[in-house]
Amino acid sequence: MDLAAKRMFKSQLFEQFARIGKGLSSGRRLELLELLAQGDRTVEDLASETGMSVANTSQHLKGLREAQLVEVRREGLYARYRLANEHVFVLWQVLRDLGTARLAEIRQIVATFLADRESLRGITCEELQRRLEERSVVLLDVRPDKEYRAGHVPGARSIPLAELKAQLKALPKRKEIVAYCRGPYCVFADEAVTLLRSHGRKATRLEIGFPDWKARGLPVETAPSPARA
Repeated sequence: MDLAAKRMFKSQLFEQFARIGKGLSSGRRLELLELLAQGDRTVEDLASETGMSVANTSQHLKGLREAQLVEVRREGLYARYRLANEHVFVLWQVLRDLGTARLAEIRQIVATFLADRESLRGITCEELQRRLEERSVVLLDVRPDKEYRAGHVPGARSIPLAELKAQLKALPKRKEIVAYCRGPYCVFADEAVTLLRSHGRKATRLEIGFPDWKARGLPVETAPSPARA
């Protein structure tokens, strides 16, 4: 391969890699990827979760599709989106962790909006697995039920955050409760732990979310969808 051919090869190759960067060039698109890591979603679901219009959500999904980061399948009148494969979540995970390590602005935002995070320092996956084997903790998945059904940590009980207060009496009083949610910057687990502690329960959170658990190759269960009338 002569010098000109080599130059053309490199230019064309790296331009294709750059499509991934262009696909990720919006904070809203990264938020969509984090949501899709929990399971398939319709455009309407994603718009509701992110507070965007359906039209704006569709445009961001188009950009993610053009970069081959998400896929879509038709279900009657609805289109359901999902991550293209497990590598897409790993890409987001690496970007998230790199940003946390290198950008002081991220740490400042977390310190400002999650002021209680230090007192809610979570337990590790290894510690959780050990304590589940000992049956010394109750594990709660406080994400929405549809996310739990799409995949959850084995042994976890589904109590969405919005229902937790009403179901406190159903939880054992003498065991510590561990809550987990979507990821390190999801506040569902933080709010669950705060609520549980305010009612005299011993509680903590898992330091990572379900997609991170799954990405580590740890055991995962799914639950059947409720039967339709």
